[in-house]
Amino acid sequence: MPQYTAPLDNIRFILNDVLNAGQLSELPAFSEFSGDLAEQILEEGGKICEEVLFPLNQSGDQEGCKLSGGTDNFNHVKTPSGFIEAYQTFREGGWCGIACDPEYGGMGMPQVLNTAMKELICSSNMSFGMYPGLSYGAYEALHRFGTDELKKTYLPKIVDGTWSGTMCLTEPHCGTDLGLIKTKAVPNKDGSYAITGTKIFISAGEHDLTENIVHLVLAKLPDAPEGVKGISLFIVPKFIPKDDGTPGVRNAVNCGSIEHKMGIKASSTCVMNFDDAQGWLVGEAHKGLRAMFAMMNDARLGVAMQGLGIAEVARQNGLQYAKERLQMRSITGTKEPDKPADPIIVHPDVRRMLLISKSFTEGARGLAYWIGMELDIAHHHPDPVKRQESEDLVALMTPILKAYFTDMGTEIANLTVQIYGGHGYIAEHGVEQYVRDGRIAQIYEGANGIQALDLVGRKMGQSYGRLLRRFFHPVQQFIETHQANENMQQFIFALAKAFAKLQQSTAMIAQKGLKNPDEAGAASSDYLRQFALVAMAFMWCRIILVAQQKLKADEGDKSFYESKIKTAKFFMERVLPEADAKFKMVLAGGDTLMGMSEDEF
Repeated sequence: MPQYTAPLDNIRFILNDVLNAGQLSELPAFSEFSGDLAEQILEEGGKICEEVLFPLNQSGDQEGCKLSGGTDNFNHVKTPSGFIEAYQTFREGGWCGIACDPEYGGMGMPQVLNTAMKELICSSNMSFGMYPGLSYGAYEALHRFGTDELKKTYLPKIVDGTWSGTMCLTEPHCGTDLGLIKTKAVPNKDGSYAITGTKIFISAGEHDLTENIVHLVLAKLPDAPEGVKGISLFIVPKFIPKDDGTPGVRNAVNCGSIEHKMGIKASSTCVMNFDDAQGWLVGEAHKGLRAMFAMMNDARLGVAMQGLGIAEVARQNGLQYAKERLQMRSITGTKEPDKPADPIIVHPDVRRMLLISKSFTEGARGLAYWIGMELDIAHHHPDPVKRQESEDLVALMTPILKAYFTDMGTEIANLTVQIYGGHGYIAEHGVEQYVRDGRIAQIYEGANGIQALDLVGRKMGQSYGRLLRRFFHPVQQFIETHQANENMQQFIFALAKAFAKLQQSTAMIAQKGLKNPDEAGAASSDYLRQFALVAMAFMWCRIILVAQQKLKADEGDKSFYESKIKTAKFFMERVLPEADAKFKMVLAGGDTLMGMSEDEF
């Protein structure tokens, strides 16, 4: 049976020591935030994930969701056993609204704390996390772009978890290319709209966890211009709210079917049919993509946390198995003579896989929480210059985190199966589920190749490289500040070398891409990976610096900080060199990809 323990010590270390998240209390929006409060929230969050959500992960995967017809002529979805009760516990604990506006019943906590909770939820039960995760995306779009009336009607219910939300973008004939959508919205005399069309791959589109489901739907008005400039966003509830705020008449939106998937089987992935369903415009007409991006950007960072969450729970199980599984003797001689064989953790290749997992999860956690803090600054800092700087950094790092974290989530889940050997391939042991669950994260919310194109095609050149400077300048400053520190030199040197090559790659793509966009496209995935590895090296250097300071001051658990330094050394010497290979691939140019005719494939 798989296991999971919330990694609270590592989370505290990143939040308190590396990032000093307590400084957020200086922002007016978080004046009541404190380290003690964060500790209480994390402790309780860890408990609900370990004790309520995780025990349902394997059984939920085995049972899945069930579709059935109802006497009301609408189809209904039943979630796996225990999910309704777990959701009720989750909702009553206020976890749906941890980072939501107190005006609508939320806790008003910083986004960085919500980021930590997302990791815990994704590790314990990725399928379950889809339901409140989609609701938070709907909350973000409505909170930013909804009218006061829409916010008053829907936000309190979404925040307290009584109602849930969805994102309805994809259609059978179009996924990433939203300009091709056919769903139409025809104005009604009462100011609402009649929405007609079919949406597919709609996570949490229909289920039995909440009394109402609020769909945010992309559609086109009759006078809409072609392409993405003609997209509008509408709110379409499953039940139309009555004047007293309770669910009223059933709307003309129905779940046509649920998908039978490779993973996240306890998450209902639906085909949703809208047949003149009543909806209301969110934001301006023909400007729906702007509002939808509020959901998509949050969702992409949320998906990044799914990658980290899967990697963490897989890592924990791989480590436990490696300590317990007895196979052969160490190649340097018997390590445990009182046992018939040594545990497999003595073998170098098993250690290699475990250290890849450890160096990713611990470094990525720092990177993710850093961007979570920058989100808080972007939304709440009183200085508009500071807000813009943080917004730029978040925009730059979003495709990098989404793609790299989810790639690594799948890689580490696969490494865990490898550590288990044949037992890992068997469903009984539970780790093959992490491969299946994590695989979707590389695809939805923009496939990782799209994230790479976003990075080189939009983010890299935006405002003459302004977004890039938000990352490049702090890294350069860190190198210059600490390069004379003898204890840091080997790490700083590795970072500086990789960073210099990232700058060269950036210049090459910018130069060639202007002449031929295929050159930028051909380099994009390798460039994103190179960028991610440099970002991880930067975060590891920040972690090492704090660990060394703690050891010098003789504070805390000595072995904890020494382990950080050893893990960082592994990353710098055995993981970061991949960035050099990616640099060479970027420099290779696009001809090897684009020079072959279709017939030659």
